[in-house]
Amino acid sequence: MKAINDVLSAMLPYTEWAMLILLIGGGLFLVFQSKFLPYRYFRHAIAITAGKHDTKDAKGDVSHLQALSAAVAATVGLGNISGVAIAIYMGGPGVVFWIWMTALIGICIKFYSCSLAIMFRGTDSNGKLQGGPMFYITKGIGPKAKPLAIFFCIAGLFGFLGVFTANQFTQTFMNVVNPNENLAMLGDFNWKLIIGISLAVITSLVIFGGLNKITKVATAIVPFMVLLYFLAVIVVMATNAAQVLPSLKLIITEAFNFKTMVAGGFWGLVILGVRRAMFSNEAGLGSAPMYHGQSKTDEPIQEGLVAMLGPFIDTIIVCTLTAVVIILSGAYLEAESNGILMTLIAFEKSLFGYGDILLMVIVSAFALSTLFTYSYYGVKCLSFLTNANIGKYYNWYFVATIVFAAVASVDLVINLIDLAYALMVIPNMIAVLYLSPKVNVAAKKYFATLKREKT
Repeated sequence: MKAINDVLSAMLPYTEWAMLILLIGGGLFLVFQSKFLPYRYFRHAIAITAGKHDTKDAKGDVSHLQALSAAVAATVGLGNISGVAIAIYMGGPGVVFWIWMTALIGICIKFYSCSLAIMFRGTDSNGKLQGGPMFYITKGIGPKAKPLAIFFCIAGLFGFLGVFTANQFTQTFMNVVNPNENLAMLGDFNWKLIIGISLAVITSLVIFGGLNKITKVATAIVPFMVLLYFLAVIVVMATNAAQVLPSLKLIITEAFNFKTMVAGGFWGLVILGVRRAMFSNEAGLGSAPMYHGQSKTDEPIQEGLVAMLGPFIDTIIVCTLTAVVIILSGAYLEAESNGILMTLIAFEKSLFGYGDILLMVIVSAFALSTLFTYSYYGVKCLSFLTNANIGKYYNWYFVATIVFAAVASVDLVINLIDLAYALMVIPNMIAVLYLSPKVNVAAKKYFATLKREKT
C-alpha cells in the first residue's frame, strides 16, 4: 500500500494545475458569461425542486427532488465532515475561505453541466434514457470527441469508488466503539475487516436494486441526516455563541495570512481548498449530471437551476457548520488528529462528552447514503465503455473495494480520489466550456417564456 501511495503522490502535482485552471478559471468565465444568472434565480430553483413547474408527460425516471436528493446524498457525506477536517489539518482555518470561493463558482458550473445533461441525453445499449458528461461530450461536441468521453469514464471507474467513505466510517467506528477493548470478550478479530465486510453487505442490498431503489432510499435518508447534523451543530454554536464570530473571522484572516504568502504556501492553500471543495460538492467533476440527466423534464434550464442548489447545501451550509465546530472547539490545534478524528474530538468536547456517539450515528447515515449513490456513477461509466449488461458488474468491483478501503490508510485513499477527480475534471470542464453558448441560448429562451407566462 505504501508503494501505491508513493506513486499516487508523485502523479498528483501534474494534474492539480490543470484542475485549478479549469475549475477556477473556467468557472469564473461561466459566471461572467452567464451575467450571474444562476444566482439571481434561487427562489425559482426552489419552486422547481418542489414540483411547481412539473409536466406530466416529460421524459425521465425520477423527479427533480429525487435527482437532487440522490446527487446531494453522494456529496453531503463524509467529505463535509472529515474532508473539511483534513483540509483544516493540512492548511489551517484559512483553507475554508477557498472552499467557499470554489463552491460559489461551483454553483454556476453545476447550472451549466446539469443543463447540458438534459439537453444532450442519449440512450444506453438497452435503449434506456441516460445523461451525463459522456453523452454531452459525444452528442454535443460530436463523435470526434469520443476519446474525451472514454478518458472521463476510465478515470470515473476509480473516482466513483466509495473508498473514502468506507475508510472514514471505519475510523469513526474504531474510535467511538473501540471494539478491541469494548468487544474483546467476543474474541480477537480484525475489526476493520469485519466493518468493511458489513458495509459491503449492507450496500449490496440497496445498489443491486437499481436507480429507483437508490433514489427512494436517498430521498428518505438525506433530509433526516442533514437535519440531525444541523441540529447538533446549532446546539454546539448556541453553547459556544461567543466563539462563533471569532471562528468565522479566523477563517477569513488566515485565508490571506501574510506569513503564509511569504512562505510560498499561498497557492498550496488555494489548491487544497479547491480539492476539498470539489470533494465536497463535486462541481465540475461530472458526477451530478448523471443523476440530473435522469430527471422527468424536457427543459434543460430547469434541471440546471435545481442542480445548482447542491453546492450551496453541501458546501456553503454543511461544510461551514463543520468548520466552525472544529475551530471553536480548538480541535484543529491537535495536530495528531487527522480526518474524522478531528471532527470526533470537536463534537465530544462540545456536546457534553456524548458528541462522538451522536456523530457516529450521523456518520453512519452519511456513509450509507453516499455508498448507495456512488455506485450508480461507476455503473454508468462502465456501461458507456462496454454495454449496459456488463456495466452492472461494476457493483461487484465497487463492493469489493469497500472492504479494501476499510483496512487502507487515509493518505492512500485521499490521494487515489484526488488524482481520479483531477483527471475527470479535465474532459468534463472542456466539454462544459465548449458547449456553454448553447446553454446561454436555451436560458434566454426559457426566461423569456417564463416572463410571458407571468404577465
